[in-house]
Amino acid sequence: MDISALEKRITVLEDIEAIKQLKAIYCDICDDRHNPDRIASVFAEEGIWEGGDFGKAQGHEAIKVLFSDFREQISFSQHNIMNPIINVDGDNATGSWYIVGPWDFVKNDEKVWMTLRYRDDYVKVDGQWKYQHLRAVLRFTAGR
Repeated sequence: MDISALEKRITVLEDIEAIKQLKAIYCDICDDRHNPDRIASVFAEEGIWEGGDFGKAQGHEAIKVLFSDFREQISFSQHNIMNPIINVDGDNATGSWYIVGPWDFVKNDEKVWMTLRYRDDYVKVDGQWKYQHLRAVLRFTAGR
């Protein structure tokens, strides 16, 4: 194997690990009461957050507003992420993840367990991976 091929393989592995860290930071932001001040840092400028009945927002300001709404609606969440499948193609990548966790909703003091599937598109901006399009697809709820 030549050095060039090895460098490419190492770059892909480093990119996959960086995307895993991006997802971990995203989860930390969500579990920090959906912190609207931090959320823009993980999205590209015109990035999209899309979650069916939970809402959709495009661009930093709109995503901050959406997360401010989440902060008022959700008093607690715990994002437990697993089973990543990440495909890197240069400065673009896709990812699929599963999540299971509890959410406490302010309205009626509802405590709900949910499972969702994330389907993400990523883009490398100035050497850092960002969300281009995050899709959260609800799969199961219990406790409502």
